[in-house]
Amino acid sequence: MALTLKTSEKISLIGSLSTMLAAGIPIFEVVHSLAEDARGNQKKVLDTLSDDLAQGKRVYSTFAKFPRVFDKVTVNVIRASEEAGTLDVTLKDLRDNIRREAEFADKIRAALIYPIFILAVFGAVLIMVLFLVVPKVAVVFKSLKIDLPLPTRILIFLSDQLINNGIIILAALTTLVIGLVVLFRTKRNLILGMVYSLPIISKLVQQIDLTRFARSLHLLLTSGIPITAALDLVTDVVIRKDTADVIAKSKEMVLAGKPLSAGFAASKTKIPTIMIKLIEAGEQTGTLDESMQEIQEHFDYEVANSLKTVTALIEPVMLVGVGVVVGGMMMSIIAPIYGLISQIGGR
Repeated sequence: MALTLKTSEKISLIGSLSTMLAAGIPIFEVVHSLAEDARGNQKKVLDTLSDDLAQGKRVYSTFAKFPRVFDKVTVNVIRASEEAGTLDVTLKDLRDNIRREAEFADKIRAALIYPIFILAVFGAVLIMVLFLVVPKVAVVFKSLKIDLPLPTRILIFLSDQLINNGIIILAALTTLVIGLVVLFRTKRNLILGMVYSLPIISKLVQQIDLTRFARSLHLLLTSGIPITAALDLVTDVVIRKDTADVIAKSKEMVLAGKPLSAGFAASKTKIPTIMIKLIEAGEQTGTLDESMQEIQEHFDYEVANSLKTVTALIEPVMLVGVGVVVGGMMMSIIAPIYGLISQIGGR
């Protein structure tokens, strides 16, 4: 079903289920009670869950009907916990995992807010200058019949085009945006691959991938899911194709009887040494799930530092770029006026 829930609604739903089940309340009664107070899509999920439970179905089968709300990792974790009889504990772990993932996404989102804000302000200033300032100045320049420098002529030309052909330009921009959206959808992997290959972005995306991989694998292993099945599921949570390929190759090596650390060591140019060593230590001590939690915490910290670095680099570059463009526009307007004043003074 093409139904979605906000992250806060998902956390609330899973957390409420976990708390009430831990208190010993039968699951059918829990779902019925929560459905009475729920609204919107959350109520639809609970109503569907209530109907399925009445027919003898399990929770995971209901969750699988809402792939845009509950991913494959969540569904399989729920399935394993129902078979093991630890649904309340697993739901609590899921709630904490979703909360950490939301906080992780918020860090990334917050780092993008400033550049987007600067671009929006720059666009607003540019349009205001071309619409309001340049036309009035252009009238003065034309009445004085003075020779204008090339930057000023370009600025007046852009202003005239924007005012006289605004609808055509808007239609062209709309067509361009639609074309870019279609291109992105048809060549998504190619375009994203080019973006992810950029020097600073590449390292950041790798760290994000490894954080999500470790967090999801920790949750799956804790739930008792076999490592080969867990590796198959976590392939979907990473962003970069090469990271997914490393996981897939490691799974093949595990199926061949080799340890997971050996699978990652075979791709050590793409996987940091510290991660390989932590996985190796976890395998030797039988605490691979705990090692994955340590890896997740380590790369979560690394992502936070990388975001700070990227933001620190982007901010001055954008400010300088905006300053140069806006300053150039102002100079294009002021330079002819200054030249005219100089001519009058010379007379």
